[in-house]
Amino acid sequence: MTQHTAILAGGCFWCTEAVFKDVMGVTKVESGYIGGAAENPTYKEVCSGTTGHAEAIRLTYDEDQVSYADLLDMFFATHDPTQLNRQGNDVGTQYRSAIFPLNDMQETEARAAIERAAADWPAPIVTTIEHADNWYDAENYHQEYWEGDGQRNPYCLAIIPPKLQKLRKSFADKVKS
Repeated sequence: MTQHTAILAGGCFWCTEAVFKDVMGVTKVESGYIGGAAENPTYKEVCSGTTGHAEAIRLTYDEDQVSYADLLDMFFATHDPTQLNRQGNDVGTQYRSAIFPLNDMQETEARAAIERAAADWPAPIVTTIEHADNWYDAENYHQEYWEGDGQRNPYCLAIIPPKLQKLRKSFADKVKS
């Protein structure tokens, strides 16, 4: 088993986490903050839009089961990479679409994934490739949110199931359930 790490920001981390927890080969998904200036930011601070951080997920995956390129294709298929600093009703730089490569290979793959995604979307892709600086875990109540409180949260009930349906339809051979 070859374990690797990927960091992606595609809007609300509750929604992105729920998608990637359903992918074969993904062994761990953590919600957190990256790409900002403040040390140890809180959810409230990140939501204010003043720290520069993005809500993101850090996932651990087995490359023998799923490639980084596949993960990026799933990322682009399950959020709108054409919306600048927003996903639906979530507005602000903390909801930006961004990839945080951890090495040169991931950066090369990220650029190639943006090119592939550009062929599928009618508007320009605004997803950024950003330096993977300090990662900060989100507070405990954000971790595995969909499996807990998320399924009672009207926002999550409106947003997450369509993302999961799209994942299951487009990547049926890569989904756990």
